Amino acid sequence: MFLLEPIGLGRAENDVYLALLDAPRASAPQLAERLGDSEPAVLAAVDRLLAAGLVQYVGRHEYAAVSPEVSVSALVQRRQSELAELQVQIDDLARLRQRTGSDGVDAVELLEGDDAVISAIARLQFEARREVLVVDAPPYLGGHCTPNVPELAQLAAGIRYRVVYAPESLEAEENVELMRRCVEAGEEARVLADGALKMVVFDREAAILPSSYQRPDPGRRWLVRRSALLDTIIACFEAQWSRAVPFSAPAPEVSDRDRRLLALLSSGMKDRSIARTMGITERTVGRRVTELMRQLGAETRFQAGVQAAHRGWL
Repeated sequence: MFLLEPIGLGRAENDVYLALLDAPRASAPQLAERLGDSEPAVLAAVDRLLAAGLVQYVGRHEYAAVSPEVSVSALVQRRQSELAELQVQIDDLARLRQRTGSDGVDAVELLEGDDAVISAIARLQFEARREVLVVDAPPYLGGHCTPNVPELAQLAAGIRYRVVYAPESLEAEENVELMRRCVEAGEEARVLADGALKMVVFDREAAILPSSYQRPDPGRRWLVRRSALLDTIIACFEAQWSRAVPFSAPAPEVSDRDRRLLALLSSGMKDRSIARTMGITERTVGRRVTELMRQLGAETRFQAGVQAAHRGWL
């Protein structure tokens, strides 16, 4: 049961939280023994749960879970509040888009139609001289992800690209291959498990984002130039970048046993079924999955699957 993954916490935090829900209180050594994990790893997960308000101290060395009706709901509301706040600023500045900046152009401009959106994104990418920031997430023009030809050309010209990928953008194998090509060309890529807000920022001078995050329309985008809204959009990107998991460079080849374990994991099988299939203990499966996630730089099993696919392990 992955209760916490949709709100940005990883498998380790999820397992510790569920274990504490099953027990009135527990110490780190008790949790480590129950989960088949190391005590330092459990303590790191507990620290993140404490910071998120999901766990509380009930003794000098013991912890208890805060009721999910209270704690998880509060985290969900916080994420919804962040999205609503950005949407309010978009709406407010859209109503004021006739106000011009110092260069005499509108701070906010509505782009309507696929051709207008494609043309603006391509033009602004080719005009960029330093950096392009991207959150790659649905909705897509034409309903599917397509190669970003300007990006490959700009990477070759030395323009820096930082890209955050939503899980939905990597569901198809061809999309993972597109990301692999861009990473090999120099793109700095990360994967965000939840709440990715689609946007593109060009040299911190302009940005393009959906006309609405609540009712997104691929063919309607806002073009935002230097303004308070643009500052907010950049801050939103940096927040997503800091929460996302780096897409690591390729590592040495995985063993046949680990490849089989990852394949079974990617198919959606639970640890108990994997253990039975491979003829090993459930605790061994849990430990090896945790180690593979650490090697892959992943905080969730989904992210581990993405990383494994990128490295050609699956």
